[in-house]
Amino acid sequence: MRFQANRDVLSEAVSFTVKLLPQRTTLPILSGILISTTDAGISLSAFDYEVSAQTEITADVQEPGTVLVSGRLLAEIASKLPNAPVTFATDDNRIVVSCGSASFTLLSMPVEEYPTLPQISGESGLVPADEFSEAVGQVAVAASRDDVTPVITGVQLEITENRLSLVATDRYRVAVREIDWDGTIGQSEPSTALVPARTLQEIGKTFGHNGTITVTLVSKDDRELIAFTAEKKTVTSLLIKGNFPPVKRLFPETVDNYAVINTADLIDATRRVSLVLEREAALRFSFTADGLTLEAIGSEQAQASESIDALLTGDDTVVSLKPQFLLDGLSAVHSEYVRISFTKTDNPNKPGPVLITSQTSKEQAGSDSYRYLLQPNLLLR
Repeated sequence: MRFQANRDVLSEAVSFTVKLLPQRTTLPILSGILISTTDAGISLSAFDYEVSAQTEITADVQEPGTVLVSGRLLAEIASKLPNAPVTFATDDNRIVVSCGSASFTLLSMPVEEYPTLPQISGESGLVPADEFSEAVGQVAVAASRDDVTPVITGVQLEITENRLSLVATDRYRVAVREIDWDGTIGQSEPSTALVPARTLQEIGKTFGHNGTITVTLVSKDDRELIAFTAEKKTVTSLLIKGNFPPVKRLFPETVDNYAVINTADLIDATRRVSLVLEREAALRFSFTADGLTLEAIGSEQAQASESIDALLTGDDTVVSLKPQFLLDGLSAVHSEYVRISFTKTDNPNKPGPVLITSQTSKEQAGSDSYRYLLQPNLLLR
């Protein structure tokens, strides 16, 4: 094999391909990146049996072939090459990468031991890349990081005729966002796909500026996959098996008791007051007609409080919330103001979940469909 490619194009392609590979693997072969020549140039692929990434770039191919090389090492090298065309050539079981006056010799890995990449055909639907990327960023933060319960470490994608709903939960909070879905090219029946949150976050970052993303659901040989494709890049992921909890039904239809607050002011105040808290402790939020008061009772040496403006509708309310969980929700509300709604429970001594939504102005609710439901802590008297 021998080809020459643009340095920046090759470096970006290698970086994309290896981004989703595991940091550590028990099978060294899975840390490799498969490079093959094509009619138009070269293809680069990576696969660890759960996630795959594939892309194609234009290159001047002098000798066709296929080679497997350490992905992360090649990515490090490609990102630091001088500004000149890159020549990639094989010599027996060695690979020579040269660029300007720099030259690297790498050992190739056995191609025949590499697993067969997933084959994707057909299309289920299309989503706007910018909306999808934003939605993933808003929702995935609420997914659980505890592998003991794999089913809630993912983001549930729920597809209907013209809407795609993203849902995540870690039992303490639920995040939901809906975006447009164009199913005219294939997917007409309602369906769901539970995608690992980490994988979906990388897809959102990678494809966020690509215009439109093609989504394909694949069920073959007892393996259920989802594929995302844009601009000659494709990422596939095995779906998480199991039944995602029906958390969307926890959201109330209407809430009469709520406060509207400047989002940036509430974020800043929460960060300041929580400085004195011990780990896992909660902040006390008192909402009255006069505004909002935040209180933190830390150790004997440190306490803090701050008051900010808030427009309250309904009764005075006091809730205790974990600051980081609140900040996650506030950071995902991409509006100047935020509405914090207070739900009720049958037990008057136990506050209901707090609902966080966007607010265009003090008087007008936001137009997006992002919702974040946060369970308060029991109040410490």
